Amino acid sequence: MRVILANPRGFCAGVDRAIEIVERALARTDEPVYVRHEIVHNRRVVDDLHAKGAIFVDEPDQAPTGVQLIYSAHGVSPAVRAAAEKRGLRPIDATCPLVTKVHREVSRMRRDGLEVVMIGHAGHIEVEGTMGQAPGSMYLVEKPEDVANLKVRDASRLGCVTQTTLSVDDTREVMETLKVRFPTIELPRRDDICYATQNRQNAVKELASSANLVLIVGAPASSNSNRLVEVATKLGVTSYLITEAADIDPAWIEGLDCVGVSAGASTPEFLVAEVVERLCSLSGPESTIESLPIIDEGIHFKLPHELRD
Repeated sequence: MRVILANPRGFCAGVDRAIEIVERALARTDEPVYVRHEIVHNRRVVDDLHAKGAIFVDEPDQAPTGVQLIYSAHGVSPAVRAAAEKRGLRPIDATCPLVTKVHREVSRMRRDGLEVVMIGHAGHIEVEGTMGQAPGSMYLVEKPEDVANLKVRDASRLGCVTQTTLSVDDTREVMETLKVRFPTIELPRRDDICYATQNRQNAVKELASSANLVLIVGAPASSNSNRLVEVATKLGVTSYLITEAADIDPAWIEGLDCVGVSAGASTPEFLVAEVVERLCSLSGPESTIESLPIIDEGIHFKLPHELRD
């Protein structure tokens, strides 16, 4: 059986940066370092950072007064920042710069007198942080059908932003539907959408052209990982989201010629390696491992100034 690895896969620049922020903060102090929510959506990553001393909390009021508090890569609302300031916490911002860019777009639109429609998934932590940038002036839509039920104050004064872990493909139909109903709406620029999400979806499309089965290594809470499963499924290829190698059912690969493997943007490479090892073990000594051509995404985000060497 052939095992083909997608490229790119796994960690994106925003996730790399967020993890490095926590690790550097831990290395620079003997004091406790608190982190609001999971720094990224991967249990193994979170457990590793916890073992190194990071303490994860849901809200600022769960951290003792005066300690360091790191905001996760998903971003936070002004209300969370205010709550942290009120408790005298020392924040370090690990928000992905692409999320920060969307927050700034929301602020600009509000200054221009626009209400804002956000395309995203209800309950996702990034969506909560972005919607919190303009409470009472934002509307959430997940699918084209939601647009028909949208009630706004002034249909001629609307802007639109998206959850960054969606892709151009994910949002195209929703944006087209918004444009039909609200012809003057200001739609997001293409570069507001996460490069990593789009690139990983493109790689899965390429996998699906050869593979009988596509396995995506990622967390159930990871939006971009779930989208990768959907991409393969829509192309008619069976696909499963797995968190680790032990999740693989041997029956899935019986009689298959080719299995594709990719990973969400918050999945460490060692989990992918464990999945490949199990696939080869299950399929026998004649299994082969291939990889799509390596793509250098060419993206690197600077660390916060307080953590730079």
